[in-house]
Amino acid sequence: MASERLKSIKPSGIRRFFALAQELPDVINLSLGEPDFSPPRHALEEGWRAILAGKTHYAPTNGIPELREALAQKAYKEYGLRYDPNSEIMVTVGGIEAISLALIGLVNPGDEVLIPNPGFVCYEPSVRLAGGVPISIPILEKNGFKPSIDDVTSLITKKSRVMILNYPNNPTGTVLSYEELAALSKIAVERDLIVISDEVYEKIIYDGEKHYCLAMFPGMRERTLVVNSFSKTYAMTGLRVGYVYGPKEFISPLWLCHQYFVACVDTFSQYAALGALKGSQDFVNEMVAEFDRRRRFVFRRLNEIEGFSCALPKGAFYMFPSVKAFNMSSEEFAQFLLKEARVATVPGSAFGSYGEGYIRISYAAAYEQLEEAFNRIEKAVRKLKGSF
Repeated sequence: MASERLKSIKPSGIRRFFALAQELPDVINLSLGEPDFSPPRHALEEGWRAILAGKTHYAPTNGIPELREALAQKAYKEYGLRYDPNSEIMVTVGGIEAISLALIGLVNPGDEVLIPNPGFVCYEPSVRLAGGVPISIPILEKNGFKPSIDDVTSLITKKSRVMILNYPNNPTGTVLSYEELAALSKIAVERDLIVISDEVYEKIIYDGEKHYCLAMFPGMRERTLVVNSFSKTYAMTGLRVGYVYGPKEFISPLWLCHQYFVACVDTFSQYAALGALKGSQDFVNEMVAEFDRRRRFVFRRLNEIEGFSCALPKGAFYMFPSVKAFNMSSEEFAQFLLKEARVATVPGSAFGSYGEGYIRISYAAAYEQLEEAFNRIEKAVRKLKGSF
């Protein structure tokens, strides 16, 4: 018998379609946001050296000192932000744990938490598990999948405590400009909101766009938890190394929860992460260049197939096309593609109510798989012609 707190929690739509894909033969999986690259060699070698040296025991709760120091240097070099590696940085089990810890550590029962809708699948469940009340910020295609300042302002009440932002964005691939982030920052400062800024796709941007860390903006460092991860940037999804920057008074409650939930992150994985930071970053540049090639291919193919409608995203590795013309729900259409095309995607409704009418397609799969996937999709969709 599940506890009361779990009764409003639904399984992840991403994981559900991933599991469904495993049950069918010859499925091309475009559901998971997982780079098909192996981590950089120098990262793996650092992790392997750590294993051979016997560094397989408990690590400090907040992470090995060398990694925290390297992360402090990264924040200063890239964003001009100074964080104390001993009290303002913590290594976590991926970015998801950092978000969950932030909510459990900072949200009181009944506090309202503004979350993007559509938004990453962990936000709403994590808010509910923390005892908070999720409040949806509409992320609409007519606004370029960017939050309206008027919408955000109108949703803030006396109970509002936290706002979650995620740019570059999952599932839409949207990137915000300096001016757009400045406007959101101003609201947070004026209305005294804590902000959890999910920046795990910071390096995966295209067309000359630039990523701005939210803590850079006036009045934001002292109210922002910046969440990041090695999963996407270095294709280290299975090693589960994330991290969070924030003021000491925010990091302390996260540390308290973290020590009882997991004690510490895998020690050798932290050394692999350290190796990724210390070594050449050519791997990242080459991976992003390949993602860009795939992005342009998927965008072209989507817009060649009658019924789809999609803008060109500027970040992450997802397309979020409209499938409204097919006269099916997003769940029905994703099921159709899985069964008829043997291609796994994710229904937009998995990311929130405003995701209905869309599907998320990950182009983190190999180029050849993408080519075959869209040949299959085009063939399957032809069977629907006349119904839309």
